[in-house]
Amino acid sequence: MISPSLPERGSTLYFTTLALIAALGGFLFGFDTAVISGAIKSICEQFGLDEIMEGWLVSSALVGCIAGSAAAGSMSDRFGRKRVLVLSGVLFVFTALGCALARDAGFLIFSRLVGGIAVGVAGMVVPLYIAEISPPQLRGRMISCFQLAITIGILAAYFSNALLRDLSARAALDPTSPFAGWLVLKEVWRSMLGSLVFPAGAFFLFLLFVPESPRWLVKQNRPQEALAVLARIAGRATAQRQMDEIAATIAMEGPGAVRLWGASLRKPLLMAVFLAMSAQASGINAVIYYGPKIFETAHFPFADALGSQVILGVVNVVFTLLVMWKVDTLGRRPLLFWGNAGVFLSLILLSGFFAGPSSHGAWLILFLCTYLACFAFSLGPLPWIFMAEIFPTRIRGRAMSVANLSLWTTNAVVCQTFPWLDKNFGAASTFALYAAMIFPVFFFVGLVMPETKGRSLEELEKDLTLKRPAR
Repeated sequence: MISPSLPERGSTLYFTTLALIAALGGFLFGFDTAVISGAIKSICEQFGLDEIMEGWLVSSALVGCIAGSAAAGSMSDRFGRKRVLVLSGVLFVFTALGCALARDAGFLIFSRLVGGIAVGVAGMVVPLYIAEISPPQLRGRMISCFQLAITIGILAAYFSNALLRDLSARAALDPTSPFAGWLVLKEVWRSMLGSLVFPAGAFFLFLLFVPESPRWLVKQNRPQEALAVLARIAGRATAQRQMDEIAATIAMEGPGAVRLWGASLRKPLLMAVFLAMSAQASGINAVIYYGPKIFETAHFPFADALGSQVILGVVNVVFTLLVMWKVDTLGRRPLLFWGNAGVFLSLILLSGFFAGPSSHGAWLILFLCTYLACFAFSLGPLPWIFMAEIFPTRIRGRAMSVANLSLWTTNAVVCQTFPWLDKNFGAASTFALYAAMIFPVFFFVGLVMPETKGRSLEELEKDLTLKRPAR
C-alpha cells in the first residue's frame, strides 16, 4: 500500500540539487588535484626539494587517495554514503588549512596526504551516490556532473594560481600587512593551496541537508525512508515500482563478502579495474600536476605557462559538457572508442613535438588541447560512470573501492615517475610510453565492454552478476 502522504509527482529540481551538492565533491577533487601545479616550483625552491622529493610532494596526495579509496568502500557500505561524504568534507577543510599554515615540508606533505584521502573518498562515493539516486535515462548524464565538477575545479585552480601569481608579482596587496605579505606576496603557494577552504566548507555544510541513498537504506531494512526519498525524486507510483525492483534484486544477492571475490563478480571487477588503470596510464595527471613544467620544457616563461594552463582548463570543461549531452544517447562504448583514439593520436603528436627540432609553442598548446578535449569526453568521465553502474547494490561500495584503488595506484606511479622519466629519457619518450599504455583500450571496447545506457542498475546487475551475460 502506497502512503498518500508521499508526493504524487517527483521533483526534478530536488533531484538536480542533490546531484549538484554531491558533485561539489568533484569540484574539490579537481581543485585539490590541479592547484599544486602552480605551487610546485615555489615550494621546491623554498624547501630545497630535489626531483625525488618533488615527485613525493605531488604523489603523497595520491598515496592518500589510495588509502581513502580503499577505506571508503567498506565504510560507505557499513555507515552509508552520506556520512562518508561528510567525512571527506572535514578532511578537505583540514588539508586546506594545513597546507596554508605548514612551517616545513614534512607537515606540508602530511597535509597533502590527508587531502588525498579526502579526494579518494569523494572520488569513490560521489559517483556511487549519484548513480543510486538517478533515473536510468539520466544516470550517465548526472554522473558526468561529477566529471564536469572535476574539470571546473581544475579550471578554478588554474585561474586562482594565475591570479595569485600575478598579484604576487605586482605586489598588489599592502606589503605592510605581515599576514598578507607572508601568505600572498612572499610565499604565494600558501594562498594557492589554502584557497580550497572556502568550497570545502560549503561542501560540508550542504551535505548536512541531503538524504541518504535510497538503495543503501533498502539494504539496511529501512524501506519507508528509502521510499520517501525515491518519491521526492520520481513520484510515489514510480518510487514503489523502483522499491519492488530494488528489494527483489537485493534478495537474490548472496552474502556480500563472499560475492566480492566470487566468480559472478570477476568479469565486472576486471573490466572496471582495467578501465580505471588505463585512464590514468594515459598520463592525464602528469599534464595536470606538471603542466607548467611541461610548458617550461618548451621554453615558456613560468607566468605564461600558468596562463596557458587556463586555456587547457577551459577546453577540459567544454568537452566534458559534450559527454554530458551525448552519453545517454550515443552510449558509453562509441564515446570511449573515439575519445581513446584522439588521446592516442595526441600523445603521438606530443612525442613528435618534443623529439623534433625547436617548434613554436602554439603547436604544444594545440596538441595538449586536443589531448585534453578527447580525454574529457571519454577516458575522463566514462570509467567513473561505468564502475558506478555495473556492481551489485549490496557490495557496490566495496567493489568500487577495488576499482578506485587500482586507479589511484596507477595515478601515483605516473606522477611519482614523471619528473624522473622527463629528466632521464625526455618528454618525447615519456609521452610515447603513455600512448603505448592506452593502446589495449581499443580491444577492450571492441571485444569486452558492454553497453549500459538506459538500463536500470538492477537490470545491469541481473545481466552481469546474477547470471552469465549474453555475448
